[in-house]
Amino acid sequence: PDPGTLASVLTEGVKNTIGDSRVKVTYEPEYVPAVPPAMPDIPPEQLAGMIKATVKVEVLDGNIAYLKIQHIIGEEMAQKVGPLLLEYIWDKVLPTSAMILDFRSAVSGELSGIPYIVSYYTDSEPLIHIDSVYDRPSDITTELWSMPTLLGKRYGTSKPLMILTSKNTLGVAEDVAYCLKNLKRATIVGENTAGGTVKIDKIKVGDTDFYVSVPVAKSINPITGKSWEIDGVAPHVEVPAEDALETAVAI
Repeated sequence: PDPGTLASVLTEGVKNTIGDSRVKVTYEPEYVPAVPPAMPDIPPEQLAGMIKATVKVEVLDGNIAYLKIQHIIGEEMAQKVGPLLLEYIWDKVLPTSAMILDFRSAVSGELSGIPYIVSYYTDSEPLIHIDSVYDRPSDITTELWSMPTLLGKRYGTSKPLMILTSKNTLGVAEDVAYCLKNLKRATIVGENTAGGTVKIDKIKVGDTDFYVSVPVAKSINPITGKSWEIDGVAPHVEVPAEDALETAVAI
């Protein structure tokens, strides 16, 4: 008689059958599929305001840059608000001696943002194959490569880079952390990440208010030949998430 309970029972059954915690059954009578806003309708200043709300930037003692990112923006938005991003974020952190990227509450992002972020911490040449993403609905594999040119200057490859993670770090942020970890460019500090996916679809079950959330794409790292999905990204230095910043600063 209770649809919510039924959804929970079905979810548990699916998890126990296929061993994939990302597959969920939910009961959502009010669900409306999210439609991303059309890019041209939002002025750059307003977009920059939205980005500022999801990014915190500071320079800590010891000339350490601290960037807290909750959403990784995609290439299209980065192109549109690039100059404002440089002024608000990048120009402040470029002169620092080391950087901490805080992904502990990063739970969303765009796939096209992965090469953008990774490229700021690598050299312009040679180009690096950083990820391959297989999309099941289209049966297409997309290779993600580092970018030869970027807005503003690169942070480079010599200054220390720390990435803070928690058990809630999800999706695209996990991919960025995994790429930089396996390029041996970053030290991961914190907790094992959630083990999400780069893309999930919510599929309506017949003519009901039940939905099944299913991963529809898979990330395969060219260095490891494996994925961070399901198992998550293991930190180099494992500490509770709330202690990760202090630990990274000490390192």
